[in-house]
Amino acid sequence: MARYVLNRLAQAAMLLVIVSAIGFAILHLAPGGPLSQFAASAQMTQEDLDRVTRQLGLDRPLPIQYLDWFGRMLKGDWGKSYRDGEAVLSVISSHLGATLELMTTATIIAVLLGCWIGISGALRRYSLFDSLATVGAMIALSIPTFWFGLVTIYVFSVKLGWLPAGNRETVGDGSLPDLLHHLIAPAMVLALVETAMWGRFMRSSMLEVINQDYIRTARAKGIPEWRILTVHALRNALLPMITVAGLQFPTLLGGALVAETVFTWPGMGRLFLDSIGYRDYPVVMGILMFSAMMVLIGSLLADMLYAVVDPRIRVG
Repeated sequence: MARYVLNRLAQAAMLLVIVSAIGFAILHLAPGGPLSQFAASAQMTQEDLDRVTRQLGLDRPLPIQYLDWFGRMLKGDWGKSYRDGEAVLSVISSHLGATLELMTTATIIAVLLGCWIGISGALRRYSLFDSLATVGAMIALSIPTFWFGLVTIYVFSVKLGWLPAGNRETVGDGSLPDLLHHLIAPAMVLALVETAMWGRFMRSSMLEVINQDYIRTARAKGIPEWRILTVHALRNALLPMITVAGLQFPTLLGGALVAETVFTWPGMGRLFLDSIGYRDYPVVMGILMFSAMMVLIGSLLADMLYAVVDPRIRVG
């Protein structure tokens, strides 16, 4: 296990270097560049732009800029925002709570509802419920998340007035019921696609398990059906879902970015888009690296947990 963890950590470190290098190059070679926000000001002269260029270190070759940025990042200095001079880690931490709140709620909804749909569909294969669940999953996976968000706002906010159209809380309120009221719409939209994916994976896993020989043997011994399903079938069907959970994290992050934008949710996804529009490259790179770290950590933890809970797996 120790060797496996070390190997995965080494791979994760190499991937982070590759992701950071590609992201840094794309941002700095894209049209506009980090100086576009300063050049847009009518008061900025060419001398002022040259001075800002030297202060930000943008007059150096791109590889030197990257190595300097990467070295400072390893020491905990992720740079400062071009917008207000605040430390990048401070900017990210101020928006992290809202994103975790949204993602955690959506994940709980998706796992519980998706597993129930998948198990029910597997036990009633080719039934009307299974057919409707399959069609619903295909629709949810085919239509963009932002469309679901806009439809949700139009129906439940504009027409019915049941849910707020956006933001995390009502100005001047901030009570728990108010926070939950604002959380319902973005969490349901984010959970929709995740529910469809969990349902399909769970159905396939459950179908594979209930057709195994040990399930037929348990039935032949006269073990109650509920015990066969809960103790023998469900426990083994859930094992592959651990890996699925790790692989779903990037999809969840991408969905959170869209949901936060549609519902003006003050999380990292909204911050990422705002920072791109403002050409706030230190914040953009900070969010990119933080997200990459979270994805790699989630994948590593999922693999390790799978190796622990499944006695058939032996990691050398």
